[in-house]
Amino acid sequence: MSQYDVAIIGSGPGGYVAAIRCAQLGMKTAIIEKYSTLGGTCLNVGCIPSKAMLDSSHHYEDAVKHFEDHGIEVSGEIKVNLEKMIGRKQAVVDQTCSGVKFLMDKNKIDVYEGVGSFKDATHIEIKGAKTETIEAKNTIIATGSKPSTLPFIKIDKERIITSTEALELKEIPKHMIVIGGGVIGLELGQVYKRLGAEVTVVEYMDRIIPTMDASLSKELMKVLKKQKVKFALSHKVKSVERKGNEIIVKADDKKGQEVEFKGDYCLVSVGRRPYTDGLNAEAAGVKIDERGKIEVNDHLQTSASNIYAIGDVIKGAMLAHKAEEEGTFVAETLAGQKPHIDYNLIPGVVYTWPEVAAVGKTEEELKEAGVEYKTGQFPMRALGRSRASMDLDGFVKILADKNTDEILGFHMIGARAADLVAEAVVAMEYRASAEDVSRMSHAHPTFAEAIKEAALAATDDRALHV
Repeated sequence: MSQYDVAIIGSGPGGYVAAIRCAQLGMKTAIIEKYSTLGGTCLNVGCIPSKAMLDSSHHYEDAVKHFEDHGIEVSGEIKVNLEKMIGRKQAVVDQTCSGVKFLMDKNKIDVYEGVGSFKDATHIEIKGAKTETIEAKNTIIATGSKPSTLPFIKIDKERIITSTEALELKEIPKHMIVIGGGVIGLELGQVYKRLGAEVTVVEYMDRIIPTMDASLSKELMKVLKKQKVKFALSHKVKSVERKGNEIIVKADDKKGQEVEFKGDYCLVSVGRRPYTDGLNAEAAGVKIDERGKIEVNDHLQTSASNIYAIGDVIKGAMLAHKAEEEGTFVAETLAGQKPHIDYNLIPGVVYTWPEVAAVGKTEEELKEAGVEYKTGQFPMRALGRSRASMDLDGFVKILADKNTDEILGFHMIGARAADLVAEAVVAMEYRASAEDVSRMSHAHPTFAEAIKEAALAATDDRALHV
């Protein structure tokens, strides 16, 4: 029986990063993955393929709608080759997953293909092409999540689909009904809207991206409406029925009146659930709560002291980069170090265009907590860089403590917001004030100048270009 210092169950961003860090710190490490490719949801059917599709569809939209404005004349009809687009997406996925396999080999990490389940706290049975058991002094559970659904919806993976199937469609929908106005629904909805589908988003809450600052929700919806995406907010879906190639979605609006939506595809994007199927956690003494999440303490230790859990299976946002930080955290904890994670400073991003990104507290949270704060906001359209690239939508908003000027929240929607938010994270990790950021030189012309201007606006309303 092979013996290890640490075994990781699951090879998504949390799992494979934990494995690499454990190996770097001198531990004999194994990683267990039930699928034939490494990388988990993120690399195979999540973050990476959806961004590939977003980029391809963005290029198409630019060619159809914006090339002429740039003085680029294209002769002949511009067509979408969906098969080729999805093929390119898959090539990106394959290359990225191969990169993870290379990293496992480079760091001398043993990879087991099969379903890992606990026999007890130190023994893991792996059922793959053959069944074998390994012994691990410590184990990290990183089994991730799966798409959620509603109890009355039958996902047929053909017309009533999740994000996984939406990345493999054989045709462009005529009318895609998206149930759920969160990150996944909006990103994939925008992909197919760009490619020519009619898209209707049906959302239970009274706004889209409801966990983010309300001003971002309002601005993103305004932009998406300009792009002809339709919205039905405050609608409670009560049935989804398929008749041949037609999907009928029935919902009650905020007045309790029944509304019917008809389309040829329905994307169910109502969140994700922790995935612990087949883990046999109880055999190892690992407790799972009523919502399916594994209970952990501040050290990410489960109720079994030698078993840890990270990523989507535990509390907190289901984000790849959160899982990566936790994987590193556990590895360094096992090595006797004193690592640190500030969960308030894990950024969130929506990869629509314009992109949406945020870190820290929302205005709603500050108001609820009774914190006195001030706001600095700057529109992207006031930037020379935005005019040059025709990316005029959006703004940057900084929330700072009214008394100390410490930055408490960054909220932005605009071109490259996903990259710009890193500046906010750095500033807030070092507890910078709005004035600190306002006095730092930002290259001109860049989108990042909006951050400096928003910081100036929060510092005695000193923005220069509005």
